[in-house]
Amino acid sequence: MAPPPDPALAEDLAFRGLWHQETGSGLRQLLAAEAVTAYIGFDPTADSLHVGSLLQLCLLRRLQQAGHLPIALAGGATGMIGDPGGRSEERALLDEEQLAANLAGIRAQLERFVDLDGGRALLADNSDWLGPMGLLGFLRDVGKHFTVNDMVAKESVRSRLERAEQGISYTEFSYMLLQAYDFLHLHDRHGCRLQCGGSDQFGNITMGVELVRKMRGAQVYGLTSPLVLRSDGAKFGKSESGTVWLDGRRTSPYALHQFFLRTEDAVVGAYLRYFTFLDHAEIAELDAAVAERPAERRAQRVLAGEVCTLVHGRDETRRAEEAAAALFSEDVAALDEATLLEVMAEAPASDRPRADLDAGLALVDALSDSGLARSKSEARRAIGQGGAYVNNRRESDPDRLLTRDDLLAGRYVVLRKGRRDYHLLRFG
Repeated sequence: MAPPPDPALAEDLAFRGLWHQETGSGLRQLLAAEAVTAYIGFDPTADSLHVGSLLQLCLLRRLQQAGHLPIALAGGATGMIGDPGGRSEERALLDEEQLAANLAGIRAQLERFVDLDGGRALLADNSDWLGPMGLLGFLRDVGKHFTVNDMVAKESVRSRLERAEQGISYTEFSYMLLQAYDFLHLHDRHGCRLQCGGSDQFGNITMGVELVRKMRGAQVYGLTSPLVLRSDGAKFGKSESGTVWLDGRRTSPYALHQFFLRTEDAVVGAYLRYFTFLDHAEIAELDAAVAERPAERRAQRVLAGEVCTLVHGRDETRRAEEAAAALFSEDVAALDEATLLEVMAEAPASDRPRADLDAGLALVDALSDSGLARSKSEARRAIGQGGAYVNNRRESDPDRLLTRDDLLAGRYVVLRKGRRDYHLLRFG
C-alpha cells in the first residue's frame, strides 16, 4: 500500500512562490488528502530543454517526492503546431525528422527529473492519441464545447490579434483545443486530475479543466507557477551568448554553473526556492547571508552547485567548480584544452603566428595589442604595479618575453590585467 501524500506540499509550494494561480477551490485539501495524478507538458521545439523549463521539471520532482504521480508529457503532436503563448510571431513548423530528434533529446532529460521505477512516474507523448485522431471527429467531439469568443479572449490569442500586421494562423489558434484534449485523455487513461504549468499557460489549462467537466462531469484542477524573470525583467534562461540549455553538449556544465553563479542578489532568494530542494531553514539562512554579507556570494555558490548537480550530477559540478577556481589561480596551467576553452569562452581572444614566440614576444606588446592596455606605456605601468599576469602568474619584469614555454595545451597563453580583465592568445 502506497504511503499517504505529504500534507505539507501546498505549504512548501507557497513558501517557494510556486502557487500562483489555481482553478476552482479545494486543490490544497485534495493534495493533502490523497495521491493525485498530475501532468506537465513540454513541447519539443528543440532537441534540448533549457533552463526556462527548469522550474516545471523541479515541480514534477516535488510532486513525486510528496507522494503524487507525475506525468511528464512530451508534445510530439502539439510540437508540430506550436503554442502561440508568449510569442509575437508564428513559430516555424518542424518536419517529422527534426521533431523525432527533438523528442528523443527531451525524453532523456525528463527521465533525469522523475523516478520511473515501479510506475512512480509516467512519460507520455501526445502524438500517440492526437496523431490518429481525424479532423471531423475532433471538431465534432471537442470543438463544439468551446466558442470562438472564449478562445479569442485568451491572452495568448488576444495579444497576437492586437498586432494587426501579424495576427495568428488557424493552426496556432487550434493549439489550446489540442492541449485541452490532452487533459481529457490523461484523465480518462490515468485518472489525471491536475495540470501544472507556467502562468502563461493558464488560459490553455482552464480550457482543459472545462473540457473534462463538460464531457465527463468531473472536477479537475489547474495550477500555475510564475514566469521566472531576471532582476531587470528580462526573460530567464538567456545569457549574453544566448539560450542556456540543459544538454551539456549545447551548454557545458561549467557554463551552466557560471550562469547561476552570476545570479543577481535581488533574485537569488527566489531562485533558491524555485530550483533547489533545500529545506526552508537552509534557504532562510542563505537569505540572511545575502542581506548581511553580500560580497561573500554564498547563496550564489550554493545555487550554482545545487542546480548543476541536479542537471548534470555531482562529478560534473565538482569539475565545474575546479575549473572556476583555476580561472583565478595558477592551476589554469593544469587544465586540459577543452576545459581551458570553456573557462575562457567569454573572454576576448586573438590569433598570432607561433613564429612570434621564437625570438620572444614582449609582454608589453602582447598586453597592448590585445587591448588589455591602451598603450605600451600603460602596459608597462600595469606590470610595474603588479597588475599583469601570464597564465595567472603575476609578472613584475617589464622586459618579460613570452616564449613557447608559456604555451598551455600547446597553443594558448592566458593574459590578465587586474582582477577580471582576461584575453586568450591563440598561437597557430
